[in-house]
Amino acid sequence: MTYTIYRYPVHLIDVVELADGSRVTIRPTLPQDLELQRQFFRTLSAENRYRRFMTPVNELPETLVERLASIDYRSHLALLAEVFEDGRETMIGEARYVVDAADPATCEFAIAVADDWQARGIARALLGRLERQAAASGIRRMVADTLSTNRAMIGLAARSDYAVSASREDATLARLEKSLSPSVAPLSVRGLAA
Repeated sequence: MTYTIYRYPVHLIDVVELADGSRVTIRPTLPQDLELQRQFFRTLSAENRYRRFMTPVNELPETLVERLASIDYRSHLALLAEVFEDGRETMIGEARYVVDAADPATCEFAIAVADDWQARGIARALLGRLERQAAASGIRRMVADTLSTNRAMIGLAARSDYAVSASREDATLARLEKSLSPSVAPLSVRGLAA
């Protein structure tokens, strides 16, 4: 099957070097990345799958897989982080935002990083790229709900200047929210700080 991708955001393709010298490619996802995404979610621990979807998930339902693949790079942007080892591509992180249909100036985001790659700056790199692209696209506010026990996500949000508050609808959730500036600088940094 051949895909035609309009307005593929090539400017979001980047290679970052982690503090330990590992090189990670970050790029917008493509429709043909479905199997790569399935494999990534299979390798997440049950706890991290639960943190990402806030419900027990052993295997991604086909309807969810289709939604994850239905990206247009404007109202739905998805980035993946990958490494190449022994001649094969391995997805180690995923971040995306979806614009709120009722409020096009707001998007909701989500991030997941493979268990063995956490606490190495990958989530921060993915989030920063999402923020820059959202701001450049006219989005003025990013929001997310996360489990109130998800200390890693709440810590990332706090370090990235998100307001963190208790969810009004569900006491088990925390609400993350950040206003974006329309003058966010374009990507130029090639490395990650420790």
